[in-house]
Amino acid sequence: MESNHDPLFVGIDWATEAHQICIVNDRGEVMSERTVPHSGSAVAEFIEWLLRLCGGDLTRIRIGIEVPGGALVEMLIEHALAVYAINPKQLDRFRDRFFPAGSKDDRRDAYVIATSLRTDLRCFHLIQTDNPTILRLRDLSRLDEELRLSFNRHCCQFREQIQRYYPQMLELCASTDEPWIWSLFELAPTPEQALKLTKGRIEKLLKQHRIRRIDAEGTFQILRHRGFQLVPGTVEAASEHALLLLSHLRLFHSQRVEVGKRLEAIFEQMSACQDSEEKGRQHRDVELILSLPGVGRVVAATMLAEASQALRERDYHALRAYSGIAPVTRRSGKKCVISMRQGCNERLRNAMYHWSRVSVQHDPVSRQPYARLRSAGHQHGRALRGVSDRLLAVLIAMLRSGRVYDPTLRHAHTGKTIHSE
Repeated sequence: MESNHDPLFVGIDWATEAHQICIVNDRGEVMSERTVPHSGSAVAEFIEWLLRLCGGDLTRIRIGIEVPGGALVEMLIEHALAVYAINPKQLDRFRDRFFPAGSKDDRRDAYVIATSLRTDLRCFHLIQTDNPTILRLRDLSRLDEELRLSFNRHCCQFREQIQRYYPQMLELCASTDEPWIWSLFELAPTPEQALKLTKGRIEKLLKQHRIRRIDAEGTFQILRHRGFQLVPGTVEAASEHALLLLSHLRLFHSQRVEVGKRLEAIFEQMSACQDSEEKGRQHRDVELILSLPGVGRVVAATMLAEASQALRERDYHALRAYSGIAPVTRRSGKKCVISMRQGCNERLRNAMYHWSRVSVQHDPVSRQPYARLRSAGHQHGRALRGVSDRLLAVLIAMLRSGRVYDPTLRHAHTGKTIHSE
């Protein structure tokens, strides 16, 4: 006989249009199955049904789902329900327990999630919501990455057109990713028009964009270098194509500048805010992270946005695994293979790569383990992961102590080895 206090395990097979639900009791018996459309009213009705099912005792309900975010998850958490996430790869292994032949459908997946939640709760990850500032920071940092990728893609397309007929422009700016070269190209989109430019006009443009690495005379002479002799129509077509790409480049550039300003404003807001003990501690983390060598706006925003829970819990091992720094060991008998971790947060991995790369360039303490690993025969990426591992240990120590980065403390411990591959 079922008690009114026994836990209920809810498995949700998430989808874009409708979610499959399965509820099992503490003995593994299926109590109910239903399909919930992905709409606000349907999800609200489902939550009310859950509350009636548990008799108003929310502690009885435990919900398992594959995705750790989204409207459905947020609505469940807002109603004080415990929601647990599981990696899809783990779920695939749990599915083999019940259907070794490989059978799969939405109803089976919901049942597998609910039953696995009952028997292997430790394999699931309790989802916790971040404060609104972190949520905004996450969206802005991801938008900045998307804008950067789009900007780089259009820069490559613009450069390809320039390379077809206008190599003189590439001598001035090989990457073609700076606003001044776009303005110069608009003044002279073809080599013939470049011959008509005066030194005074070029000097005015360089002064307007604050370009000092090259003067008007040098630019004037480079634009008069001999170019390609092409068939009629090629120059006109390529220049027209390049001119049309400029509007995209300027748009992406201005949006990235705007996103950067908003990120800086969030950092200032977080550093100044001391509303509560929990918020104050999280916002203090911004100052601590930015004090580390090699950390800039993008790296700090990515770390705070993508690893907020690990940073909040000061969990070094979770942070190094989630960022791809912790290696994967496969051992069987006498065979042991240690390889780079592939299952991780790609954004966080890239942030760690650039953090360690810049730190090696500017921090003598970080340069020592990098040089030692390189001399031992390790590749560049592996050596940077070793540097990242040490930097993460320093970061967690700073977060636990609440002290900003002090290079003298690291100098005293340069001989120590910290958790490396």
